[in-house]
Amino acid sequence: MTHSDHGHDHSIAEPEDVHIGHVKHYAAGVPAVAVALKRGFEQMGPVRTTRALLKLNQREGFDCPGCAWPETPGHRKHAEFCENGAKAVAEEATTRQVGPDFFADHAVADLRTRSSYWLSQQGRLTHPMYLAPGDTHYRPVDWDEANRLIAAEFAAMTTPDEAVFYTSGRTSNEAAFLYQLFARSVGTNNLPDCSNMCHESSGTALGDAIGIGKGSVTVPDLEVADLIIIAGQNPGTNHPRMLSTLEKAKHNGARIVAVNPLPEAGLMRFKDPQKVGGVVGQGTRLADDFLQIRLGGDMALFRGVAKLLLDAENASPGTVFDHDFLTAHCAGLDEYLDVLADVDLDEIVTATGLSRAQIEDLATAIATSDRVVLCWAMGLTQHRHAVATIAEGTNVLLLRGMIGKPGAGLCPVRGHSNVQGDRTMGIWEKMPESFLSALDREFGIDSPRDHGHDTVASIEAMQRGEIRLFVAMGGNFVSAAPDSAATAAALASCALTVNVSTKLNESHLATGRAALILPTLGRTDRDVTGGVRQQVSVEDSMSVVHLSRGSLKPASTELRSEVAIICDLATAVLGTSHSVDWQRLRGDYDAVRDHISRVVPGFEDFNIRVRQSDGFVLPHPPRDRREFTTANGKANLSAEPLDWVRTPPGRLVLQTLRSHDQYNTTIYGHDDRYRGISGDRRVVMVNAADIAALGFLDRQRVDIISEFDGPRGREERRVDGFTIVAYDTPTGNAAAYYPETNPLVPLGAVAARSNTPVSKAIIVRLEPAVD
Repeated sequence: MTHSDHGHDHSIAEPEDVHIGHVKHYAAGVPAVAVALKRGFEQMGPVRTTRALLKLNQREGFDCPGCAWPETPGHRKHAEFCENGAKAVAEEATTRQVGPDFFADHAVADLRTRSSYWLSQQGRLTHPMYLAPGDTHYRPVDWDEANRLIAAEFAAMTTPDEAVFYTSGRTSNEAAFLYQLFARSVGTNNLPDCSNMCHESSGTALGDAIGIGKGSVTVPDLEVADLIIIAGQNPGTNHPRMLSTLEKAKHNGARIVAVNPLPEAGLMRFKDPQKVGGVVGQGTRLADDFLQIRLGGDMALFRGVAKLLLDAENASPGTVFDHDFLTAHCAGLDEYLDVLADVDLDEIVTATGLSRAQIEDLATAIATSDRVVLCWAMGLTQHRHAVATIAEGTNVLLLRGMIGKPGAGLCPVRGHSNVQGDRTMGIWEKMPESFLSALDREFGIDSPRDHGHDTVASIEAMQRGEIRLFVAMGGNFVSAAPDSAATAAALASCALTVNVSTKLNESHLATGRAALILPTLGRTDRDVTGGVRQQVSVEDSMSVVHLSRGSLKPASTELRSEVAIICDLATAVLGTSHSVDWQRLRGDYDAVRDHISRVVPGFEDFNIRVRQSDGFVLPHPPRDRREFTTANGKANLSAEPLDWVRTPPGRLVLQTLRSHDQYNTTIYGHDDRYRGISGDRRVVMVNAADIAALGFLDRQRVDIISEFDGPRGREERRVDGFTIVAYDTPTGNAAAYYPETNPLVPLGAVAARSNTPVSKAIIVRLEPAVD
């Protein structure tokens, strides 16, 4: 049954006037269960909803298509999912469909007028679709024709670097490995991915500091920690299952400190709907302390804490610093202590917006705790000084020897469910020589060694007319990338854009001169490829690799797995005589895993170990043995100049963020329940004092204009028709949802060294909207 048979396009409500309710002071509880079931029944019906949710995150089920938070080893609940995980499943496993008749009814120009929410709600894509040059509508094509069209673009290239291969973090390990193998077989390292826009700063900082760009803790470490610092992260919305881990840590005596510009419900109190106390009781208070920091002030906070630790160590030598650890395992200590000697604590107070007493209290907590974990997400990674900020937080833990011991360590909390696995599988524009040489030996290819383009560099290359073909394996590139108009214009310069997708999104409408949509199986779908029931693997945020097995009937017989799509395309482009037996790998995922086991360190005996009940944990030398695979073999303290974000007079510093009714660029609805905002997403949250000082009124309609220094001098970007909402933000700071405010993020505003867009520190001014 196709889309017009259902008529869903006429029943999807677009945004309406904004409604302001009460800000919630707890996360989850009975409302989360009710919302999860309601969305499931709407999209899937009760039977399919029950079947899907009971398989979600189970050992014989499928991995959540949402976040990458791990399960507790050895123990899984019958309902091992959260509200937003249930929403993600409902979106993917929906019975709504978008077939050829839908595209016949809707011109691309018409679809461009629709909201992200409306597009997503139309349903699952069912057929390969082609937008020919000059056409107004997509038309159906068969798979052979689609592959011929793509192969023709490769044949027309003067260099393989005219192709860009983008990847979303929901791609399986097997598909990601084959995708990068295809790109390198063609001859390019242009492999941008969603990490470039999210945790690239974490990987850069951690790679320098400890030799591996992954976190050093496990779920059991968090459960036994004495002190957990959660900085720039909103687990209640973005990683809700983390709340259960934090609740267990609290019951074991942990102190939790939340460092965030906004007071988020999930940082305050958790009501576990699977427990009696979460239904009829008050739940569990999570954060003992809430430090409402100014945007961009986290580096200053960590440096101020380090200064106070140094002062305490000098006052009582040998009682604060872990000298045995520092002497045996660390480098750069003397240079860092020289930097700390010059720290002005008054500047730290100004930069953070916190009181000196708050900073001193955090320093005391760190100094007196035996097991400290530092968690963070994009509130730290999307600043110009993001790498230096994460390095500074790492410095604090290194001074205390909080790496490679139970209950302590570094915890970057990843977003997409396999974003970390994609990088492990080689989705990176600058993979090390050890990986490339192993790949070449295994497959008899000659991988290119020149670094390729990351996300921002890919867009810039498109702007210069250097990219002919753009291929996206999942995701919604145009909505995830910064500077939306510039990104769309860059894509329009390509000869062909290809999106491998499950659902309709804006990237299908920001096309090159021609465009293809290739429909793929989702995480929930039963994968029978090559006549065999297949299963894939994923890596969670804490380096655990496990299997994922979809069980639901696919939306269409035309859907192909990502593995099949890649292998068929590689055969069309490289031919049947290529040294990689693409068609064998297409129908034998175990064979793919055998190749991975010989290329990627830590995956030895992959097929055997991944079939264990909870999979297996990848090696992490700093965590496992206090070994650091840096250039000097040491954990390195960083001594970067202090940086923080100033608010110019008459301006605000804006951060983009998610609502509770979205995951990344997928919009589930218009209800940001925890913040008490519903009806419309085009709102800007501003401190009441700033609203008055800038001469505005609460609920006034305004336009938002970003200001920045570009290559041609002063530049501006704008978005129109936003409603001011008085909200508890630090003075001088504001917040608004993305992707609606992505147009304000200039392409050239990126973090030093990681090249991550600076989406958490945009200088803006507000102007009254002209209706």
